[in-house]
Amino acid sequence: QVQLVESGGGLVQAGGSLRLSCAASGRTFSFNRVGWFRQAPGKERESVATRWRSGSTYYTDSVKGRFTISRDNAKNTVDLQMSSLTPEDTAIYYCAATVGMGATWDYWGQGTQVTVAS
Repeated sequence: QVQLVESGGGLVQAGGSLRLSCAASGRTFSFNRVGWFRQAPGKERESVATRWRSGSTYYTDSVKGRFTISRDNAKNTVDLQMSSLTPEDTAIYYCAATVGMGATWDYWGQGTQVTVAS
């Protein structure tokens, strides 16, 4: 069984930076796709960034140029470097991973809170 555990969340002032990390444990695979999602109060969960095994990436428009997703296959970690944070980035951030080629995300972390103060 694979487990994903996020860390690195917290309180930061607007304009600041945070680095989230997601560690995979258990039966680990070479994930085909890893990603970060977020859910703000009263809003639906949204995809923030995705990285495929090929190296291709996706970012939602609101974070382009500010967030960077990276992965370390040797360490089984996926990081999300966030900069120029705004209060609109406040949310619970979740990491997720997919083993195969399907659209469904196979594994999810428990989430880490990011709060950006104005």
